Amino acid sequence: MHLMSHSTHLQTNTTTPRTLEGLHVGESARILALNVETDLSKRFSALGLRPGNWVRVLRSASLGGPMHLRVGTTELILRRHEARSIALAP
Repeated sequence: MHLMSHSTHLQTNTTTPRTLEGLHVGESARILALNVETDLSKRFSALGLRPGNWVRVLRSASLGGPMHLRVGTTELILRRHEARSIALAP
């Protein structure tokens, strides 16, 4: 029984965290964490990208282009690699 518990724990750790980059047009999610340096975290926070806030994808450019987002009443454009650094709640 101890081995089953350990096996389940290992499976949990191998799941890929959900990020903003994975959202599709029209989807919304709650921000869980910002995995960026302090300066960028401050900039994101000023734009409303803070843990606990909801973000919605309005448009998404093809071929890895930027994402058009809404956070509260603020609309912003975010690069894909920046969106990849924003963890979303499950």
